[in-house]
Amino acid sequence: ARTTSIAEAAGVTHAMLHYYFRTKEQLFERILDEKMRLMGESVLAAFGQPGLPLAERLRDGIERHFDFIMANPDMPRFIVNEVFSRPEREIAGVLMCDIQRELDASADRGETERIDVRMLLLDIISLNVFPFIAYPVIEPILGDLTADRERFFARRRAENTKVILRRLKKCDS
Repeated sequence: ARTTSIAEAAGVTHAMLHYYFRTKEQLFERILDEKMRLMGESVLAAFGQPGLPLAERLRDGIERHFDFIMANPDMPRFIVNEVFSRPEREIAGVLMCDIQRELDASADRGETERIDVRMLLLDIISLNVFPFIAYPVIEPILGDLTADRERFFARRRAENTKVILRRLKKCDS
């Protein structure tokens, strides 16, 4: 897009857009940073609520992540493209260390399976993102299951949460 088109769509002058952002790259960075901040506040904050039990925080985080994607369905492709172009961008490192400590402590107490937080986050992201990216492909295949889009995504949200939390449960061998 041309910066004049962006300025027009935003309802500002081209000069004002240039004054605040200088380049399209800086505008892009601001938008990406804002989206990541919003995701951090809504999604990652749920994982970091120390007053709640770990399983409850994970449930809240999984559901908020799904809801964030539902509200921003193009965001996963946007983030994937950004990660491919700038792999050095840090998203959730500190939080992962905190959750890993809690997961380890829970496993030590025999409450949950031992799990690598990176694999857990990969499970969450994979299960939550895939239906949005693949919807155009799976809609004709799944037929009546996807006929009501809102109902389909509500069912996916509940199923994803259940699958991920079940992954944590201690299995008796």
